[in-house]
Amino acid sequence: MAAFDNPFKPKPLRGCSCGRHRSQAEHDADDSLPSDDDHAVARAVESAVVRALFPNDLMRRRFLRSVGAGTALAAISSFFPLGAATALAMEKGPLEKTDLNIGFLPITCSTPIVAADPLGFYAQQGLNVSLMRTAGWAVIRDRIIAGEFDAAHMLAPMPLAISLGLGSDPVPMVMPAIENVNGNAITLGIQHKDKMDPKSWKGMRFAIPFEYSMHNFLLRHYLAAHGLDPDRDVQLRVMPPPDMVANLRSGSIDGFIVAEPFNQRAVFDGVGFIHSLTSEIWDGHPCCSFVATAKFAQEAPNTFSALFRAIVTSTLHCSQTENRQAVADAIAGPNYLNQPNTVLEQVLLGRFADGLGNIRNEPKRIDFDPFPWQSMAVWMLAQMKRWGYIKEDIDYTRIAEQVFLATDARARMAELGFEAPPDNYKTHTIMGQVFDPTRPETALM
Repeated sequence: MAAFDNPFKPKPLRGCSCGRHRSQAEHDADDSLPSDDDHAVARAVESAVVRALFPNDLMRRRFLRSVGAGTALAAISSFFPLGAATALAMEKGPLEKTDLNIGFLPITCSTPIVAADPLGFYAQQGLNVSLMRTAGWAVIRDRIIAGEFDAAHMLAPMPLAISLGLGSDPVPMVMPAIENVNGNAITLGIQHKDKMDPKSWKGMRFAIPFEYSMHNFLLRHYLAAHGLDPDRDVQLRVMPPPDMVANLRSGSIDGFIVAEPFNQRAVFDGVGFIHSLTSEIWDGHPCCSFVATAKFAQEAPNTFSALFRAIVTSTLHCSQTENRQAVADAIAGPNYLNQPNTVLEQVLLGRFADGLGNIRNEPKRIDFDPFPWQSMAVWMLAQMKRWGYIKEDIDYTRIAEQVFLATDARARMAELGFEAPPDNYKTHTIMGQVFDPTRPETALM
């Protein structure tokens, strides 16, 4: 799929409207292509994209006459994910696949994907989903690349990194929905109650769940803002989230930044205290997301759309405060998060003990908002550049728009009766500073 070619290595454009054939004639002769009705949907999507790029009728006609429609669409597909957009735009049709394996980590960020099973949202879409609990993020990545998972719960930066070939072979990914915002914390061992000032953390050892995670980027940003070099002044260790509390108890780490319920579990077990919620760094920051390979979205468009509908419906259901108690009850058991109800209630309802003797009331401690803001993707990419994960210069907006399917999410949310933001980009306030996605270089310092 040309739209997801590695932006570090431009490749020649292919010569048909879908980008998979050497010529339009070869495209037209391909019996495996969709039906006439599906072609009509695809043409509508392509027409809408062309009109959005060239709103002036005269300019649009001149452009199409000068290069030809096939060449124009092949060129557009090099930076806009037409295939995934068309998949999400399709009307409900027969599901290409009904039995699906979806990978997840047992953290509260996975709540929408997990809750969609016991609450029946998958079944409503005709899907029989097997939720595959997985220990770590590298395993999630490897199993979805290998095709063992049809879709997965992933850290929001992961589909960007995988598409770019960071930490793995490059595989085109699409992310049509965020699962949760906020929902994480910095937790320190109980012995460090005298170290509330981050400037005193020099020499300490912190666990992070994955290199390509909001946890890594938020902690690095937070440390740097307090005058510490995260690569020299502290040790950052990648560790599966379920192992963090035990390592904090043993003293092999001094603290961690991770999703719930492990911050609250450290308090529950009496081995740690919540130093700060990540919402205090960036209120409304994304954390985890629903992700599939571009290949899956292309080959099973009706199933992909059904999954999107189920997960977005679940996400918005979980966002309602009045549903949180029932959601906590539904996902606490051994097949899902395997945590005490008390721990999940404190996280999902936002009234919790912080381990310092305080009871805090933070209704937005974790929230669920499915809209995949492309401006958030730009910030993540800028952090990858800032901390040396990306070496070359890149086109931030191009990659953000290839992977974070905001336009398509808006259309599908409207069909489901949910309101979505009118724009794909906005500014974000992070530690009191405004991040403007049109100036990603401001995040490099």
